Amino acid sequence: MSLDQITQQMSQRVKPGAVDATVKFDFGDDGLIFVDGNAGTVTNEDGEADCTITISMDNFTALASGDLDPTTAFMMGKLKVKGNMGVAMKLQSILG
Repeated sequence: MSLDQITQQMSQRVKPGAVDATVKFDFGDDGLIFVDGNAGTVTNEDGEADCTITISMDNFTALASGDLDPTTAFMMGKLKVKGNMGVAMKLQSILG
């Protein structure tokens, strides 16, 4: 799945107020997705986020499709969370 495809799918799921925070998904060299939950916007522009999730594109795709459990990914170091952990726990609604 490409960055553009993921961005488009998230844009369809994120509604204003769905997540009352800003979240950045950092895919390293593959780019990033910035979600402003209050405004209901999804972009590929960098910004200060309440919560930053660092994950590879492959692991993100597995996570979004349900093939990778978020807790397992976190424990194995495949997913790293910086900032507000409570925000990360609320993200299931926009992942799929």
